[in-house]
Amino acid sequence: MPDYADTIVLARVFTADAGQPRAEAVAVRGQRILFVGDAEDASRLRGPDTRTVDGRGRTLLPGFVDSHFHLLHGSVELGSIQLGEAAGLADLEQTVRSYAAANPDLPILPGYGLVYAALPDQTLTRQQLDAIQPDRPLILFAYDGHTAWANTPALALGGILHGGNAGPNAEIVIAPDGLASGELREPGAFEPVKRLIPEPDDNRRRALLRRGLAEAARQGITSVHNMDGDAGQMALYAALEDLGELTLRVYCPVNVWPDTPLEALAEAAALRNVYHGSLVRAGSLKFFMDGVVESYTALLLDAYADRPGWPGDAHYSADLFNRFAVEADRLGLQILVHAIGDGAVRRALDGFEAARQANGPRDSRHRVEHIELIHPDDLPRFAGLGVIASMQPLHSPMQVDESDVWPERVGEGRWGWSFAWAALRRAGARLVFGSDWPVVSQSVMQGIHAAVTRLPWAEELPNQRQSLSEALLSYTLDGAYAEFQEEEKGQLKAGMLADMVLLSDDIFSIPPEALADVRPLLTMCDGRIVFEA
Repeated sequence: MPDYADTIVLARVFTADAGQPRAEAVAVRGQRILFVGDAEDASRLRGPDTRTVDGRGRTLLPGFVDSHFHLLHGSVELGSIQLGEAAGLADLEQTVRSYAAANPDLPILPGYGLVYAALPDQTLTRQQLDAIQPDRPLILFAYDGHTAWANTPALALGGILHGGNAGPNAEIVIAPDGLASGELREPGAFEPVKRLIPEPDDNRRRALLRRGLAEAARQGITSVHNMDGDAGQMALYAALEDLGELTLRVYCPVNVWPDTPLEALAEAAALRNVYHGSLVRAGSLKFFMDGVVESYTALLLDAYADRPGWPGDAHYSADLFNRFAVEADRLGLQILVHAIGDGAVRRALDGFEAARQANGPRDSRHRVEHIELIHPDDLPRFAGLGVIASMQPLHSPMQVDESDVWPERVGEGRWGWSFAWAALRRAGARLVFGSDWPVVSQSVMQGIHAAVTRLPWAEELPNQRQSLSEALLSYTLDGAYAEFQEEEKGQLKAGMLADMVLLSDDIFSIPPEALADVRPLLTMCDGRIVFEA
């Protein structure tokens, strides 16, 4: 019997395969790619039950790999107050009151997505929140998840109205009256009020997760690196896989905190033996080295430009992180480190170097996540240590204005080493891209648009803009490499897993400015069409 294809897609194919960069057709049988090549040759694989999708010259790509994603966390947030569009205090008030009126029985009102620049003086007070909601606890989170604001009932119920010990690199901001102002910087400060928010029950959690998965499929995402994982999340994703409801692949690092016992890393290593399939995989650890520039909690090598004498702080001392890195590396685990400031990036690299010195070199593919600021001396260390630079194009301000406080915080003298995508690539680093959803939109095409159209913030600065091919590789093949899966996915090549996305345009023939408007028409994961416009 001829080896007929289940599906054939005709399109302008970007394969991400250096041996065959372009093609006219991709044929799929089962979960794998059967053929990539000419349309005429593909036609010989058409049987009586083969479905042919005519892309009419549009672009077909490998399925997008989002290398920094919060799948469950972002999905659960979809059931709360959505504040991403709030443009000021009036918008905020209207959105919160509408949600409160529609949910009169909720004991706690959580909201997510606030942009600092939308707030008066980049912050909120408990009195302003009391005026919006005086009776029920109201807890609002910044879009980056590193700052929260709470009204008086929430602060009182959380036991921090009179302040408290927030731990390293966190702050319960105190107002002149001696009481908490309402601003809470970093999890150590806002955890007492965050834990007040009821967890959704299993049915609600799964319903929200399905919404998050559906949005990812709509954006052409077929793999995510889930950045806030634990054994419970992996079990949830595996249960959805068993039900046939998991529509993307999840690589799930396990969170590690400064108070995590060193011996607990072995438990994370053991998860590799439980979750090692093509849809749900373990084998890595996630550390938070510092916070964010916006709240002065990112660790810089020198003081903030608008806060003299303060370089920020870190969650891990150099010695503590080195001990974690050496042990994790000894166990064969991949290490992923949230590091925003140049001081945090250096501390992460120092830890990776300590691990190599202690355990010897190996193909570890350790990663630094975000790298919003880097010192030029640390650029060549990525290639030298085999460390991956994992960055998010939509995190970079596109211009310097009042819409984002980031450039002002670090100061003009450091702009040239801010979001240094091209500099890292030139230094030999493997560069992968993601969204950090729900911090920004899941839209990969918006991320690609930002990567290829970015301009320097000042005329004399180096250009960090990416070519279209570079951006595509950072969302496909290199994303697969960052999770040790480049032999399985990230390319359209015979024998590879059948993950692909058909776009609404030929992206190689439109102006770069139009990329943000391109949308997926069809998404296939594991040989199954999971989205079709």
